[in-house]
Amino acid sequence: MKLSYPIFATLIGALLFLVGACSSSSDTDFSVEYEKFTLDNGLEVIFHKDDSDPVTAVALTFHVGSARELPGRTGFAHLFEHLLFLESENLGRGGLDQMSARIGGSGANGSTSRDRTNYFQTVPNDALEKMIWAEADKMGYFINTVNEMVLEKEKQVVKNEKRQGVDNAPYGHTGYVIDKNLYPEGHPYSWQVIGSLEDLQAATLDDVVNFYNTWYVPNNATLVIAGDFDSDQAREWVQKYFDEIPAGEEIEPLEKQPAELDETKKLYHVDNFARLPELRLTWPGVENYHDDAYALQILTQLLADGRTAPLYEVLVEEKELTSGVGMYSSNSELAGEISLRVRAYPGVDLNDALAGVEEAFARYEENGFTEQDLERVKSGIETRFYTGLSSVLGKAFQLAQYNIFAGDPGYINQDIQKTLDVTLDDVNRVYEQYIKGKDYVATSFVPRGEADLALAGSVEAEIETEQIVQGAEGEDFILPEDTEYERTPSSFDRSEEPPYGPEPEISVPQVWTSELSNGLDVYGIENRELPLVQFNIRIDGGLLVENSDKVGVSNLLADVMTRGTANKTPAELEQAIDLLGASINVSSGRQYFTISGNTLARNYDATLDLVEEILLEPRWDEREFDLAKQSVLSRIAQQQSNPNSIATNEFNKLLYGDGHILSFSSLGTEESVESITLDDLKAYYEDYINPSVATYHIAGAINQSNAVASLSDLESRWESSPVSIPEFEFPEPPAQSRVYFYDVPNASQSVLRIGYLAMPETDDDYYPATVMNYILGGGGFASRLTQELREGKGYTYGIRSGFSGSSLPGPFSVSSGVRSNITFEAVELIRDIMADYPDTFTEQDLDNTQSFLLKSNARAFETLGAKLGILQTMSANGWSADYINAQQDVVREMSREEISELAGEYANPDRMYYVIVGDARTQLKRLSGLGYGEPVLLND
Repeated sequence: MKLSYPIFATLIGALLFLVGACSSSSDTDFSVEYEKFTLDNGLEVIFHKDDSDPVTAVALTFHVGSARELPGRTGFAHLFEHLLFLESENLGRGGLDQMSARIGGSGANGSTSRDRTNYFQTVPNDALEKMIWAEADKMGYFINTVNEMVLEKEKQVVKNEKRQGVDNAPYGHTGYVIDKNLYPEGHPYSWQVIGSLEDLQAATLDDVVNFYNTWYVPNNATLVIAGDFDSDQAREWVQKYFDEIPAGEEIEPLEKQPAELDETKKLYHVDNFARLPELRLTWPGVENYHDDAYALQILTQLLADGRTAPLYEVLVEEKELTSGVGMYSSNSELAGEISLRVRAYPGVDLNDALAGVEEAFARYEENGFTEQDLERVKSGIETRFYTGLSSVLGKAFQLAQYNIFAGDPGYINQDIQKTLDVTLDDVNRVYEQYIKGKDYVATSFVPRGEADLALAGSVEAEIETEQIVQGAEGEDFILPEDTEYERTPSSFDRSEEPPYGPEPEISVPQVWTSELSNGLDVYGIENRELPLVQFNIRIDGGLLVENSDKVGVSNLLADVMTRGTANKTPAELEQAIDLLGASINVSSGRQYFTISGNTLARNYDATLDLVEEILLEPRWDEREFDLAKQSVLSRIAQQQSNPNSIATNEFNKLLYGDGHILSFSSLGTEESVESITLDDLKAYYEDYINPSVATYHIAGAINQSNAVASLSDLESRWESSPVSIPEFEFPEPPAQSRVYFYDVPNASQSVLRIGYLAMPETDDDYYPATVMNYILGGGGFASRLTQELREGKGYTYGIRSGFSGSSLPGPFSVSSGVRSNITFEAVELIRDIMADYPDTFTEQDLDNTQSFLLKSNARAFETLGAKLGILQTMSANGWSADYINAQQDVVREMSREEISELAGEYANPDRMYYVIVGDARTQLKRLSGLGYGEPVLLND
């Protein structure tokens, strides 16, 4: 994983949260509130207090990633990250996931990058000692539990993750091709974090032990605790559980190793899953916290982001080669890259795209940027920083990052100052130094049969693709029930789980409501933790009110409404938003048309003025309409080759039936979008953009009186009129199950969607059925489906089940991606788990369900986004804020017998659609063994 802009922005955002709002002047003073101490064994510990919610985040980060691997053992750091979740001496097998479920945690998780591996979870603050105990058990009391079969099983999980995210995804191999050619052989960044299938399979138990002993030691780790907790008590617990874990050998830091190119390299790949040609250019960049990293980050935004950016002007507006351009500077510990991506329209020659890039660079060299351009970019940073820090876990991540890679959490002070100090001269200098006339790696990823679209002079990239082999060697294993091992000595009994602390005080946020004279309903929550306001106007309609011959009208309207207003050109509107440091988005989905905003509280009124202008003064620009249409057609083309999108679209067709408006994608089809005119958008606007079917939701640093007063102009100018939202018949679940297959030749994974059209969220059984599903497939790593298919068999990287009704009926679905050669076995196991679930649900399962769902409410209202979610649920269903307490009562009163009855009715595997997207040549015929008849080939 690269340290790309969103991560970089969030890092600097930590400072802004901790010290309060700041200006972009270069002489601002900063101070950071945190406490740091080091144990005798070298473990560095950082505390950050935040008592805004009764939750605490625990993040344990090791200074090891794929850069510390050896050639031939690539992907090992990531594999090891997986292993550490499986078992430790005192937690037991699967103990961390089980405990997480019981205590109402966010779900223990982890991630691996080139340079670090972290483990993290947010819990109610009464469970802090339990988490400190668990993290210490993983660090010091883990390695004896690993055996050959555990290793073999987890290899399959990681290989499935690679298939899902790389091998079976459009453009999935791009990073591999770039890094292999940007860095010399043997460079720590020349291979991917995920590794290769061959190297993963070659990993041995000795490798695991050696890796653990070398890197997973206290003197190579940082523990961060952030949130609502008692510092003195937490320090005692950290010392108790971590202090006696012995330090490892001293670890020498790696030298910086920036990439160097002595020629431009051009490579191409014919991508099995791509439908659009894509060009990427990558130049050598700089490492984390290099003085030039700040100017490079701003330069890339100035070149590509926004309608006045030269790359956008040339490639999107003038040459119409693509719907957008992305450019960013990513920085890792040892080196960095500067990347530019153009995903072109169908059939575009990438030589034309490169010519457009060169023309845009020449335009910049001639015209330069203005001080206002620079301020526009800096203004956008502040709001994004705050938004990225709305959770205690986000704050914990940033403190760990600075501690490990800058050597001091307090480096945050210098970091933000360096960003604010960037000048236009700095921007121009780094362009000359790192981009202009410099060698780069160019990759052309093109659809099957279109190799002629690649850059001239490109050579074919070397990419190994997996062959689908039934019963492939190394994929079968037997996981023993119990593992014997020698326990690691300790000065006290670590086998006893610590008790809960004082029960957290959980309070549902206070909701206020109002109604304007034009019929607009208003729902709000005041919260002043951060100087932010988030809001949206949600209007009934979207896909639901469209004509099946013109599907995609509301989606196109949403796009066009952000492309200028009657009084502002697209560039002027964008600049006005950016100078406020705000974001305004318009979108349309299956049931709602939504205008949303996110802004600093001090800029809320000005941001709302722009929302009002977008809403009430559309521009109706024919050229912008044509560009929006091209962009949508490009997205539809991409969906046609993405197995996950194919599965979702085909599943919806079966759920709702041919011709039902909800059987379509909100984007529309190529045929429907081609037929849509600007007059169709105007007709939708006149018929459905109306306050009589709209609701305003707002959360953040604003009170009720000010929020309502801010809407006075909208109240007087937005006139109400009757709107008719059609009512629909919805089909019953199938009387018996049937299997449907969509062929994607040579797919290395099969994507599964299994389910039926269930009930609306307002149905009396909806929430009880959601409670029922927690142990089946809604409980993350603790669920039956995950435990059986991922942890027990290694069939998948992830699987879940759940209900997704709204005020309308929505599906119950099981979704996953499984390796191709066990497609039948995976589907059969899912079917059997659902069939057995009513009779195998135990009192312990009920206890775990109740404990999680009740305790997790401590985390349910933490962010502004979560608070908006409460308001949207209330307004959509006509509920009061008491619905949260009512749901808690449902959980408390649920019995095992009720769960079994609900499971039999709502998770019956014999009344579902089974949709599989994969390789028909090798998998189709085997699925007849499920007993649901011969599979139906959907794209015969």
